[in-house]
Amino acid sequence: MSKLLSIIEVSNILSISTKTLRRWDRDGKLIAQRNPQNNYRYYHPTQLESYIVPDQKVIDNAFARRAYKSIELFAGAGGLALGLERAGIAHILLNDFDKHATDTLKTNRPKWNVVHGDVASIDFKPYRGEVDLLTGGFPCQAFSYAGMKRGLEDTRGTLFYEFARGLKESQPKVFLAENVKGLRSHDGGRTLQTMIDVFKSMGYHILEPQVLKAIHYRVPQKRERLFIVGIKKEYSDRVSFAWPKAEKRVYTLKDALKKGELYDSDVAISQGQQYPDKKRKVLELVPPGGYWRDLPLDIQKEYMMKSFYLGGGKTGIARRISWDEPSLTLTCSPAQKQTERCHPDETRPFQVREYARVQTFPDDWIFSGSMTQQYKQIGNAVPVNLSYALALSLVDTLNQIEVLDDK
Repeated sequence: MSKLLSIIEVSNILSISTKTLRRWDRDGKLIAQRNPQNNYRYYHPTQLESYIVPDQKVIDNAFARRAYKSIELFAGAGGLALGLERAGIAHILLNDFDKHATDTLKTNRPKWNVVHGDVASIDFKPYRGEVDLLTGGFPCQAFSYAGMKRGLEDTRGTLFYEFARGLKESQPKVFLAENVKGLRSHDGGRTLQTMIDVFKSMGYHILEPQVLKAIHYRVPQKRERLFIVGIKKEYSDRVSFAWPKAEKRVYTLKDALKKGELYDSDVAISQGQQYPDKKRKVLELVPPGGYWRDLPLDIQKEYMMKSFYLGGGKTGIARRISWDEPSLTLTCSPAQKQTERCHPDETRPFQVREYARVQTFPDDWIFSGSMTQQYKQIGNAVPVNLSYALALSLVDTLNQIEVLDDK
C-alpha cells in the first residue's frame, strides 16, 4: 500500500506516543518525511516493517489489502469519512442534504463524489457489486410498530428507510450505521429491534449494537454514540468483526488545544461566539471544572430558575471545562442556554477551531458557511479519531472477506 501515514496513525500502529516518534525522528531511528505545505510528519508503510511483531494483529487492521470502496450517507462535515479515509477506504459517493456540509466536503476533497440533495433521489442500484462498505448516521425518527409485517416498507417516510434502501440496492459486504445513544432505549428498545429486523431481512448478520465512548479512542471529549455493524450472511460465519479496543489513556482539553500528542502546535485563534453580558458575568464566578452549583446560592436560584428545585445534577449547566478533563459532549451551539462549555481561562465559548480540535478534526480541515453553520457541522460530527478506530476494525473484516473472495 503506497498511502503515506500521519504521525498519529503510526502512533496507533506501533502503540507508542507521538512524543517518542518525534524523538526517534531527531535521533535518526525512524526518520519522518515532511509535508512542505504544513511541515507535518509523514511515514511510508515500509518504514514500519522492522518495528512490527510478525503476529501482531494490528498490522491486518492498519493496511487495507486494497482500496475498499465506500458509500456514506448523511455525511455531514466529514468526521466519519476522514477516519475511514485514513484507514485506506476510498469514498465513491457521499451525500448530505445540508448545503454547507457538502460544501465543506467539496472544499477539502475536490476529488470526492459529493452529492448534495435529498437522499431519496439517489438510485443506488448502479453501485451494486461495486461497493464494499455502506456507512451513515441517519437521524433517529419514530415510526409505528402496529402490525409491523412489511419490514422495510413500514418505515417509509423516515431517513432510516432511505439508509436501508441504499443498503438493499447497493448490497455492500459490510455496513456501519451510527446514531445517538438513546436509540438503544427508544420505545423500550423496539425502535432499534425493528431496524435490526429490517437489516436481517436484507441478508445481513447484525452484531450486537455497541455504545462507544469517544474518550477511549484518543478523543478529548465525553461523547457517546451507538454503532450497528452488519456483515452479509454469506460471509458472516467465516469472518469476524472486533470492536476497537479501548485505550487506557484519557485525553483532556489540554491535549486538544495545546501542543502535545494529538497536535503539533497550540490551537490557532479563530472566530467564535460570545456570551451575552448577563451570562458572562455569571460564568466569571465559575472555577475551571465547576458548574452552577459552584455559584453563590442566590445566583444559583436566579440563574437556574425553576430548574433549581428539580432533581438531577444538571452538571452541564454553567459548566467551565478545566484543562485537565475531557470536554463534555459538544452541542451544535456553544453558547446555547444551559449547555455551556466555557473555556478554562477566558469567559467565552470554545472558538470554531477549538471546537474542531475537541472533535479531533485536522487543523487544515476547512468548514464552509457562517460561524453558526460551522459550529453546527462540527457539533454533529463523529469524532475523527473514533472513526479511525472503527475504520481499522472494518478494514480488518474486509481484509478477511477479500481473502475468501480470492480463493
